[in-house]
Amino acid sequence: MKANVTYWLDETARRFPDKAAYVDEQKEITFGQLRGQARKIACKLVRRGLFKRPVAVFLEKGVDVIVSFMGAAYSCNFYSPIDVDMPGSRVNKILEVLEPAAVITTTPLREVFSQYGYKGEILLLEDIVTSDGQLDAEDEEQLEAVRRQGIDTDLLYVLFTSGSTGVPKGVTINHRAVIDYIDWVTETFEITEKDSFGNQAPFYFDNSILDIYSTLKTGATTYIIPKTLFAQPVPLLEYLKKKKINTIFWVPSALIVVAKLKAFRNVDLSDTLRRVLFCGEVMPNRQLNMWRNYLPDVRYANLYGPTEITDACTYYMVDREFADDEPLPIGFPMANTDILVLNEKDELVTGQETGELCVRGTSLSMGYYKNPEKTREAFVQNPLNTAVPEVIYRTGDIVRYNERGEIIYLCRKDFQIKHMGHRIELGEIETAVSSLEEISLCCCLYDEKHQKIVLFIEEELDKAYVNNKISRLLPEYMLPNKLIRVEKMPVNANGKIDRVKLREYIK
Repeated sequence: MKANVTYWLDETARRFPDKAAYVDEQKEITFGQLRGQARKIACKLVRRGLFKRPVAVFLEKGVDVIVSFMGAAYSCNFYSPIDVDMPGSRVNKILEVLEPAAVITTTPLREVFSQYGYKGEILLLEDIVTSDGQLDAEDEEQLEAVRRQGIDTDLLYVLFTSGSTGVPKGVTINHRAVIDYIDWVTETFEITEKDSFGNQAPFYFDNSILDIYSTLKTGATTYIIPKTLFAQPVPLLEYLKKKKINTIFWVPSALIVVAKLKAFRNVDLSDTLRRVLFCGEVMPNRQLNMWRNYLPDVRYANLYGPTEITDACTYYMVDREFADDEPLPIGFPMANTDILVLNEKDELVTGQETGELCVRGTSLSMGYYKNPEKTREAFVQNPLNTAVPEVIYRTGDIVRYNERGEIIYLCRKDFQIKHMGHRIELGEIETAVSSLEEISLCCCLYDEKHQKIVLFIEEELDKAYVNNKISRLLPEYMLPNKLIRVEKMPVNANGKIDRVKLREYIK
């Protein structure tokens, strides 16, 4: 039984000491080097008496971030990444909540970080990992003694998501949750040391967990794709081909851009890609069908789940044809995960009734860091179990089962509106609009003040044309009342459509 993810690194470094583990634009690191450098960081943290404390990582996205994560894990502390491009006000709020015992950064970034007024311990990465020699026997024994004190429910990381009050929420995830998730991922998708990942997700976004830890466990290689390439579909696909990347786990927006510009015509990946996985938002079938048309032999899978349940809790292997206007299922629960779809009376739904998707199992977050009020709202006693304490997570997502018993995502609970006396899921309208050949990206919001359904698109189309096209798919009361064209759909740092930004367009 493993109680700490670093045991994976020990085993993989022993099996493949000289194999490339993670590669960025500037450098690559082998598993042996990763283990050695991470343990130097861990030793530094242990010498300072830090144990089960938060360690913030303030670095440019790259190999060094992974080294720092593992250093925190080896020392039985937990890490929390802070992006160097994050707005200062958000960084300050995160530091206020997290109160890190130490911050790992570099000399050039130390000056940037100094603006936040942090008074705690600052560790300069280059001073630690480039120090001469290996750890001596005493240091090695001290590290092992510390790690033996840890258990699998100790925190591994805290990732901060947005909070409705303006204060970021720190989602806490323990070692057991990640171990169970990655065991499922590597078994289900048959990941081995022969595989290579093309990482898209920022390291402060939970989608990155699949890339990072599948690599750590199996000895695969992760290429950290330069962010600029995601705005250049042809060079992006050329990068995948050149690096022989066979597995990608991206947000749908990144896949949609490639499909929109038909980059497949310029780059043949038929002998390269084996797996295309996606998660984070709805994947429209029209764009997915473009991928499937050009790369029919690839294994496609739709993963679903919020940060609070360790990246994903359901999955759907795309195993049949779908029309462009059909919704793609989010499928079935992952192993050792139970999905409860509850109606407004907290009863299990029947037939194709809609309900809120709730989750129970080892994948659940421990709650929000230093935020008991928000934790109590989302992590609640299972209403179906009155015998013993049992926590479930209420996702706030509305779903239903289809005739095949597959779960269909409809919308966020707060995206379900009451319009003209009808209960409407805005996601259903987005699915219909996304099926139109002319549309690349779209988003629907509701203008409460004027009681209008507002559709956002990038294309030069008028409302009458769009509504006429989708009228065969939707009843009249669900047709958008207003259409707003944007030059480019705004996306947030995670690559998802930025609905907060779009709301500013509503007058």
